[in-house]
Amino acid sequence: MNIHEHQAKDLLKKYGVLVPEGFPAFSVEEAVSRAKQLPGPIYVVKAQIHAGGRGKAGGVKVVDDLKKVESSADEILGKILITPQTGKKGKKVHRLYIENGCNIDKEFYFSILVDRSQACVSIISSTEGGMNIEEVAEKTPEKIIKVSIDPLLGFMPFHARILANGLGLEGLAFKESFSFFSKLYKAFFDLDASLLEINPLVLSKEEKLIALDAKMSFDNNSLFRHPDIAELNDETEEDPSEALAKKHDLAYIKLDGEIGCLVNGAGLAMATMDIIKLKGSSPANFLDVGGSATKEKVTEAFKIILSDNSVKGILVNIFGGIMRCDVIAEGVVAAASDLSIDKPLVVRLSGTNVDEGKRILAESDLKIISADNLDEAADKIVESVKGN
Repeated sequence: MNIHEHQAKDLLKKYGVLVPEGFPAFSVEEAVSRAKQLPGPIYVVKAQIHAGGRGKAGGVKVVDDLKKVESSADEILGKILITPQTGKKGKKVHRLYIENGCNIDKEFYFSILVDRSQACVSIISSTEGGMNIEEVAEKTPEKIIKVSIDPLLGFMPFHARILANGLGLEGLAFKESFSFFSKLYKAFFDLDASLLEINPLVLSKEEKLIALDAKMSFDNNSLFRHPDIAELNDETEEDPSEALAKKHDLAYIKLDGEIGCLVNGAGLAMATMDIIKLKGSSPANFLDVGGSATKEKVTEAFKIILSDNSVKGILVNIFGGIMRCDVIAEGVVAAASDLSIDKPLVVRLSGTNVDEGKRILAESDLKIISADNLDEAADKIVESVKGN
């Protein structure tokens, strides 16, 4: 789960991390009112969307009086921002963050993330603040500083020295770096974050380290431990289908293809998507109904798939372990009947109660194309879609 910059900064402040003073605003009038509460004379008007690259897309304005705050807020609020992370559709700005200006001396990049390949937590930093870290890694990899942390041992003073030396910190900033980095690591660890990115992290002319921006993502599986964080979720930032899927406990991610997928198990879902691509088409979604799907849950899954106008055909691929094939078959028949599915529908069942599942499909009198294995199922759905 992602949260907005102003929400991330509120969380970091609770851990003693220094951030500029600021307030969220949901209207132009509120933006001006909030700016009046700040010291000034420099104000920053920031679009709040779950994507990076806002500045280059016109979503960040630095101004020096309240009238410019008003005009900037009016320009940004309700605007569709298109950045490398939003895709072509972009994201509509529903809220702003009005922040006090900062007396910047230097800008850095700083992030903490779960590094699954190394089974540790990694801190990545660079002197190239404000830039995409991918671009820095590609063009000037020597400017990347990476520190690996054993989560059992935690953040240690020598980690801070590596980072501080790599960023060229001196004097007061060097002395305070361990405290500053430790607070960021503690926030990351305590809150079960999967990513904490500060870009830019700045050194002020007063030799203070300040989180000028903040992006946080959290492990969805840990949110039961953090109901206060779960409440920060902004559904306007989610695809409506993905938000609906969450309510029905379905793992769904919308993609750009033409074949809708309904699968049980994340690994099998990935394999299904791969073979569709191998056969010359592309998946329209990732959808895992899980191991305990009911007939009603399968019906809701079909509704979500069919809500995507780009879907030209549907592939159901079920391996019945915990999940019984006859339950899936009942759900498929119920959904196909209730929703009047008029697109090619290929169903592959294997595992527990597979014979009963196939009997239910065969006796349904619906136009359901059966397949005995995944390779055959992929061939049939791709051929059906291309034939339409």
